[in-house]
Amino acid sequence: MNEIKDLYSQYPFMGYRRIKEMLTRLGYNINRKRVLRLMKILNIRALYPKRNLSKRRQGDIVFPYLLAQHKPARPNDAWSIDITYIKMQKGFIYLIALIDVISRMVMGWCLSPYLETESCLNAFNMAIIIAIPLMINSDQGCQFTSKKWIQKLQECNILISMDSKGAWLDNVWIERFWRSVKYEEVYLKSYESIFEATESINKYIAFYNYKRPHQALNYKTPYEVYSTLKKEADKKKKLIDIK
Repeated sequence: MNEIKDLYSQYPFMGYRRIKEMLTRLGYNINRKRVLRLMKILNIRALYPKRNLSKRRQGDIVFPYLLAQHKPARPNDAWSIDITYIKMQKGFIYLIALIDVISRMVMGWCLSPYLETESCLNAFNMAIIIAIPLMINSDQGCQFTSKKWIQKLQECNILISMDSKGAWLDNVWIERFWRSVKYEEVYLKSYESIFEATESINKYIAFYNYKRPHQALNYKTPYEVYSTLKKEADKKKKLIDIK
């Protein structure tokens, strides 16, 4: 059991099958069933994203994917929202984020131990302090097909767009953000508490928005692109209103 704990601390992504093979190489005569039983006693398991994170409830309303017909051209034309897992020293927590499709700027976010609609609404409420988008795109997860979420967006006159089932590329902008936050922040840390994770991820998102050059944005920061394009859009709108 001590050997299993040591292996797990070094390679937390390994399941009982791989740990069994590692133990065999170290000279232990042990089978997979025993490794699995001992891991259950130790209350440890491989760190990997759980299945059906984006599964919707039967009977929930699903909206069509709108971004193909209504391609965003300016900041706040469309935001993307999603949920991902963040590993802790013990267990997982959930990161919800909304990102502006054009500028890649993180508009709002929430870190929660619970996979629920309320956490998504907390991230949304943070975001709409800055602006209200024309459209929000999400997957078909039960949080985004729930009555609370849909009602909130409709109250704000926001168009609702949803990915095709299993088509993660429909929401590729936030998938790229997940890659950045995990490789540049999460995988380098070992959070002991939600408070510590929140504080650290908050600093990273501030860095991501205001200081991190983005290759897809010609090495400008998301905030630089967001603020510049928004000023241009507001100026054009003002001229149209004057006319």
